[in-house]
Amino acid sequence: MEDLEPGVRRLVAPNPSALTQRGTCSYVLGRGAVAVLDPGPADPGHLRALLDRLAPGERVAAILVSHAHLDHSAAARPLADLTGAPVFAFGDAAAGRSAAMRALAKAGLAGGGEGVDAGFRPDETLADGEGLALGDWSVTALHTPGHFGNHLCFAMGEAVFTADVVMGWSTTLISPPDGDLEAYFTSLDRLAGQGARVFYPGHGDPVPDPAARLAELAAHRQARTAQILQALTEGPATLSTLTGRVYADTPAALHRAASRNLFAHLVALVGQGRVVADPGLAVTAVFARAG
Repeated sequence: MEDLEPGVRRLVAPNPSALTQRGTCSYVLGRGAVAVLDPGPADPGHLRALLDRLAPGERVAAILVSHAHLDHSAAARPLADLTGAPVFAFGDAAAGRSAAMRALAKAGLAGGGEGVDAGFRPDETLADGEGLALGDWSVTALHTPGHFGNHLCFAMGEAVFTADVVMGWSTTLISPPDGDLEAYFTSLDRLAGQGARVFYPGHGDPVPDPAARLAELAAHRQARTAQILQALTEGPATLSTLTGRVYADTPAALHRAASRNLFAHLVALVGQGRVVADPGLAVTAVFARAG
């Protein structure tokens, strides 16, 4: 267990991958009656390490879950069973989707991503802006969809735990209907308004300059949209063809995840009337510049 600052400890789960970097960051907040934020994947060894590394006399009083991806939420129920602590989150795996994303889900346009924890159910829900305080710690829940509809960040003083919506080592996977590019931009703006001193992400090291990273991420997505529109000037294309054009410098092993990000941009562009999908919006459609 690593001390990051007073009242914030971190233990990284042993689930490294191209999408999780070294693994999922599980945070322990406070001292005494503590909160565990994102207990991680269903790994009994990681759970045991979390509990074994608490100080003598400490207990888990609350379990906070940022979003219902298996690498963040799967251990929440086992940890609750071990400790009796309630699980707090925005809602179940379908909560927080926009009307557009609900329509995509209803049409069956799911797939990709990091593994949805479809059975996830919190004991208690936290609304946007709602505070939670126990013992010597307190957090404010910030609904920040974009990577996932039920995604919460947690503000604790001048620190914000950003889970997967902002990371320092990588951009965020946005895979519709769980991922929503329009909501992502709104969430970046929301986080910029927090004026945080540091971000603690769900994967990777702390982000010491939140404002600069938020600006960088927004610029990256705007540039990607421009790339897609430019690629479509070569003529109509399928998602697979566009992925090859836009992500030509990306290793082929990452093209599946890249195509989900690209589809998120196309969903937004179709919604804005800048791109058309034939015969309709789907991963199998042929996309073309409007007009």
